[in-house]
Amino acid sequence: MARIVLDDLQKVYPGGVKAVSGISLDIADGEMIVLVGPSGCGKSTLLRMVAGLETISGGTLKIGDRVVNNLEPAERDIAMVFQNYALYPHMTVYNNLAYGLKNQGVAKAEIDRRVQEAASMLQIGDYLQRKPRALSGGQRQRVAMGRALVREPAAFLFDEPLSNLDAKLRVQMRVEIRQLQKRLGTTSLYVTHDQLEALTLADRLVVLNAGQIEQVGTPMELYDRPATVFVAGFIGSPAMNMIDLAYLRDQGAAPAGLPTGTDLVGVRPDDLSMVAPEGQHLTLNGTVALLEPAGAESHVYVTLNGNAQAITVRVPGLPNVTEGAPITLHAPLSALHPFNAASGKRTV
Repeated sequence: MARIVLDDLQKVYPGGVKAVSGISLDIADGEMIVLVGPSGCGKSTLLRMVAGLETISGGTLKIGDRVVNNLEPAERDIAMVFQNYALYPHMTVYNNLAYGLKNQGVAKAEIDRRVQEAASMLQIGDYLQRKPRALSGGQRQRVAMGRALVREPAAFLFDEPLSNLDAKLRVQMRVEIRQLQKRLGTTSLYVTHDQLEALTLADRLVVLNAGQIEQVGTPMELYDRPATVFVAGFIGSPAMNMIDLAYLRDQGAAPAGLPTGTDLVGVRPDDLSMVAPEGQHLTLNGTVALLEPAGAESHVYVTLNGNAQAITVRVPGLPNVTEGAPITLHAPLSALHPFNAASGKRTV
């Protein structure tokens, strides 16, 4: 296990293209950090820099007590799990797990102990003599995880390991990865574009945008108090609604007491209701554009009066609304999020 410290880490490609722009992050020993963001935000590049698969253009990377900027991947005491499994097709599961240890000169008895232990943890003991082509996607991913596990590294790096699995299997593997990481207490850095995966796996989330950190915090800190418009829109599904304060003023619905500089008001779909709450609250009037049943909940898309903007409401069950009919929505003032549009930042 090891602490990982990124100090002003930068990656600049030929031609001056900046993929990572001065990222600083302190990952505690045993912590599970999840990097999340849209495609092209720099999350996989950052992970590969930690792994040693991308050169570092600037800044310092420490794993444990060592600066590892110029060390080869094999010298960094890390193990990486890829999205494409990267298994040797001609080898049995046992030999896939053992291969790296054999190359390191680990004694045969110790290799067998580690392989059997990993196979037991990951429930792949019955498949040790099979080859990858005889395994399902979930079983192959377990083998890929086992290959990292047997190395007993200081840190695990996960590069979108579940993206090739179907939805049901992703949920199952997500639970297994989290349970395994907690059991082992190994420092882990995990990359995903799936926000649900990020929210459920992370001790702390790191939201990246255009090669920079937008916000770092626990999943609930980022959900309850997003620091920027970008984070507010990225974390949470459906995304947070953003309403111009000028529109609210025109409608006579602008809440009092908003911080100086606020010109954009955010409200989550969960915080809007067709029933007025007690105390001061925001009231919005519009027309039901679309009702989208989604099992235990429904999404109602509403076009605001006097504004082409559509907002989303998430309600339990199937609400009694009609497409094309007027609707009135309410949200408690405590549920509003104030932002400044120009800076993109929260105003309090």
